[in-house]
Amino acid sequence: MEEKLRPSKSEIKTILAQFEISGMSDPSVKPFVSEEDGNEYAVWLVDNGSTKKVLKQAKAYEIDAYRRFFNDRQPYVPSFLGACHYNGQEYFLTEYFPGTDLRVCDRKRLTLVLDALAEMQNEFWERTELYDACVTMEKAMEGIGNRGKYLGSELLEKKYRRFEQVYCETPRSLCHDDLLPINVLVNDERAVFIDWEYGGVLPYLSSFARLIAHGRDNRDHYFYMSAENREFAIAYYYNTFAKQHGISQEEFRQTLDYFLFYEYCEWIMLGNRYKARDDERYGYYMNLAIQLAKTLD
Repeated sequence: MEEKLRPSKSEIKTILAQFEISGMSDPSVKPFVSEEDGNEYAVWLVDNGSTKKVLKQAKAYEIDAYRRFFNDRQPYVPSFLGACHYNGQEYFLTEYFPGTDLRVCDRKRLTLVLDALAEMQNEFWERTELYDACVTMEKAMEGIGNRGKYLGSELLEKKYRRFEQVYCETPRSLCHDDLLPINVLVNDERAVFIDWEYGGVLPYLSSFARLIAHGRDNRDHYFYMSAENREFAIAYYYNTFAKQHGISQEEFRQTLDYFLFYEYCEWIMLGNRYKARDDERYGYYMNLAIQLAKTLD
């Protein structure tokens, strides 16, 4: 469906004209391409030779997220330059951020990402007036409940029910609810979080756990994060953020384990629901989930 609705280059220029950005009357337009499968995204680099912007076909809560959370041009997201409608679709324009994602993780860039996450979550810590914005707790719990229906293990189901309780008891801040390493861009100076299709004021560990849960200590893996950098990330995030909000290290580690357990259950659910148990990821995450479940209280 998305392919049929994707605009041509001439239509993109018609869309850009709605933003009335100076110097953008006849820019070059180039789609971003997935390095995983080579497919084009509905996201375009707009370049007039001296200025670059990013145009994106909006999904889910993206525009609402920028309008509700980021109207002050915070440094941890690309600046939002406006939105428009065209042919039944919404589009928005942001600054172009010249960085690379965190699929291959190193200590310096990881630190910048964690600093950005801490800065964002400090700003939105327990912002009750935003609890109704974008992904609410009620919406998040629907997805969590659906994942728990396909675990196929008494042990995992028992610990998963406890996770649901922990999730509701955990303090809240703004979370990018899909903070995989591909959804952050980093350069030598700062990190920004992109693709805000799913974000909301949710249990604060949601973003951090997803960021570190899927990296493997294997340079050939799609997400590479060494065991040393993973442990560094846990200690750094605690000391620079969670500790500052009066959370004990013991409570932090115990709660984090539940959120990591939840992340591991994602591929167990996918494998069981779609009969993909032969996929390497199913066995990998099943092993991690069972091992961790045995340690959870």
